[in-house]
Amino acid sequence: MLTLKKNTIEIGLEKPLKILHITDSHLPFYCETDSEAMIRQAKSRDVESSVQALKEEMKYGEENCDVIVHTGDLIDFISKPCLEFAREFLQNKKLLFVAGNHEYAKYDGETEDMIYRMNSLQDMNGGLGVNIFFNSRIVGGVNFVGIDDAYHQVEESQLLRLKKEVEKGYPVILFMHAPLYEKELYKKSYDFWNGEICVLGSDTDAHPEVVGDIGEPYASTKKFYEYVTNEPQIKAMLAGHLHFDFESRLPSGTMQYVTNRGDRGNAREITLV
Repeated sequence: MLTLKKNTIEIGLEKPLKILHITDSHLPFYCETDSEAMIRQAKSRDVESSVQALKEEMKYGEENCDVIVHTGDLIDFISKPCLEFAREFLQNKKLLFVAGNHEYAKYDGETEDMIYRMNSLQDMNGGLGVNIFFNSRIVGGVNFVGIDDAYHQVEESQLLRLKKEVEKGYPVILFMHAPLYEKELYKKSYDFWNGEICVLGSDTDAHPEVVGDIGEPYASTKKFYEYVTNEPQIKAMLAGHLHFDFESRLPSGTMQYVTNRGDRGNAREITLV
């Protein structure tokens, strides 16, 4: 059963453009040769309902929207059947995608960070067939830009590429897996995840209300946060990761939309006008 949130953003388009935002599908396909940890994780998920939810979401997007944006955690971990599914799924011409942390997950007990991500990319044996690190596409006079921030950090090269996209002069819809820090969203996330910090840019110097051992943002992440939250050409930010719906306004006035998990049948339709 599809549960659909609907929003409208005025950006001055001559013709309306509809986006379907999906995130956190967590498809747990596995085979018997996978690790015990992955198989245990897979069996804790409901694969049938997750697949059915994604089918309904995609059907709605294909029939009613101009663009489908998936902000990561399409799969639950790196396994051969998960990779095979993702490579085929991501060939959809209407779909834009950026990685979440589960695209890199192996449930191997190792610390998941930027180094872990690079090791996981090697294990993907050729990747997922699309650029999951940074991608952009202009549709209907709008530039959709996807950036991988799966481990709550952004690299200098990603910021430079974003600036080049902004220089093209089109209104930008930015989409990432983890959302950007905003005070009320931070509070909701902190309560929902029992103290775990799940937003990007939670600098304890700049934001003293942030508590917990979160690790400080890289210098490049801080610069990215400052740029995005002060760039008027970025008209909206789409994210997932938190497993709940939330709408908040960034310091620039830009709306940030966090969409609930897709494996439970949630999606968001945004109309740009």
